[in-house]
Amino acid sequence: MKMNNKVYDILKWVAIIALPALGVCIEGIFNTWGIPYGHEIEETLKYVSVCLGTMLCVSSIQYKKYKKGNTENE
Repeated sequence: MKMNNKVYDILKWVAIIALPALGVCIEGIFNTWGIPYGHEIEETLKYVSVCLGTMLCVSSIQYKKYKKGNTENE
């Protein structure tokens, strides 16, 4: 699947900043108000963030190899 730069940048921002921040926020609010499952939600968001970040890293490595291969042929 091809991904343009804008989609990549948005997904990277979501993986690195948004999901971890949302998880910490939810856990803190849930703990403050005594709402159950705050920690579980935070952990789930953390795992999704790591998975998304890993996929983006692999995608970036593949893209760099592709670009390097194409510039050598020119």
